[in-house]
Amino acid sequence: MSLSLQAIDRLFTRMSVTYGEAWNRSLGQAPINDVKSVWAHELGVFANSLTRIAWALENLPAKCPNVIEFRNLCRQAPMPEAPRLPEPKADPERVRAELAKLGDLKVKVQTKGGDGREWARSILRRYQACERINPTVLRFAREALKEAA
Repeated sequence: MSLSLQAIDRLFTRMSVTYGEAWNRSLGQAPINDVKSVWAHELGVFANSLTRIAWALENLPAKCPNVIEFRNLCRQAPMPEAPRLPEPKADPERVRAELAKLGDLKVKVQTKGGDGREWARSILRRYQACERINPTVLRFAREALKEAA
């Protein structure tokens, strides 16, 4: 894929106005149509996202970039945000059913009278019984129980 000649012409005009003689020197001695063809080819990946080229033009470096530097600048452009779908509405019946399930869990926790760290005590019991426990998990369990002390 290649960028259109019209887009390249506009880009070259902008670069010429921005960098002046430095831009003209940067083009070298090659025929201008060959230079434009290389730029069109290198920037062809942005043919469907000209906003990235526009962003690069708004964020030009102080030194006149070559085609590779300009292409890399285009790649730094932030990605446009994808449109978001509206959040689906919750089914009230299903919400009630799921909350009812949690009610049983809440009662179990309250009747045990625990402090919410039973998971940590369980891990330490398993470790003391010579079961292999991931060192990170073991550390977290110990830290959780230290906070309680």
